[in-house]
Amino acid sequence: MNQKNGKNSLGLDACFENEANPIVLFTKWFADAEKSEVNDPNALSVATSSLEGIPSVRMVLLKGLSNKGFVFYTNFNSKKGNDLKRNPNASMCFYWKSIKRQVRVSGKVSTVDKDEADKYFSSRDYGSKIAAWASSQSEVMNNRDDFLNKIKEFEKKFSDKNNVPRPSHWSGWRVHPEQVEFWLELKNRTHQRLNYVLKEGNWVKEILYP
Repeated sequence: MNQKNGKNSLGLDACFENEANPIVLFTKWFADAEKSEVNDPNALSVATSSLEGIPSVRMVLLKGLSNKGFVFYTNFNSKKGNDLKRNPNASMCFYWKSIKRQVRVSGKVSTVDKDEADKYFSSRDYGSKIAAWASSQSEVMNNRDDFLNKIKEFEKKFSDKNNVPRPSHWSGWRVHPEQVEFWLELKNRTHQRLNYVLKEGNWVKEILYP
């Protein structure tokens, strides 16, 4: 690492380092966030868009990370699931107030394979597995008791807590990053921004004005 006086080779704060791969830098920032964030350092907002270009954003949890991309899980029949089936592009935003850092990720999405989804689903708590079966996510509910009764029905159906199969409509999306921006908050809006852009299979770094 070629750093001097607390800066990297681009003149940015040393926390930006000199990594060629944004996934490597993200992993380091995420490790810092895990040490300081009180709740859910893996929480992020994910934005989708309908075919008509109407955006929608909500919070989800990061449940997988590799050079292939960022993974979150959901009901494929939900609003975000239907958006992504029709328009397979998404943006993510991580914000860690405790360390004054933000990371934005954008790219195309794909579904995770069956084995990967099954493995993650098996790691979930029993109650979360049952809720995945009982919730018709994003659909209108007449009364909350309808949902609670469905939970009871599936608890009876899957009474063996160690043997709850994954619903076919519930799985993961992987965002394959094409652009990753790292942001550091500084005083007087002199924030620092390092943007990675994927061009012809290679990551190109650029500094952005705040």
